[in-house]
Amino acid sequence: MSDEVTVAVRVKPGAGRTRVGGRYDGPLGPALVVAVNAPAVAGRATEAARRAVADALGVRPAAVSLRAGAASRDKLFLVATSPAERAELLERLGRLRDATP
Repeated sequence: MSDEVTVAVRVKPGAGRTRVGGRYDGPLGPALVVAVNAPAVAGRATEAARRAVADALGVRPAAVSLRAGAASRDKLFLVATSPAERAELLERLGRLRDATP
């Protein structure tokens, strides 16, 4: 059985390097800041952000899917996880979101 966690993300495309960490209080609530070097063209920044979120949370990229915000810097991703791993994933997410970039 799988469980899903919704992750609000603020994407910063065109960054010098990919990094995940920090908090942005935006329209979707407290969001995880994800800087990617991909440009905001043809979904490239969204795909780079999806992969960066997966890597930072320690899950397979296939476990992360876009729920909303394809054409926006503010996105919602769904992360599939098992009920047993949900607490650990939420803890890791909290540490990343509360980290200073």
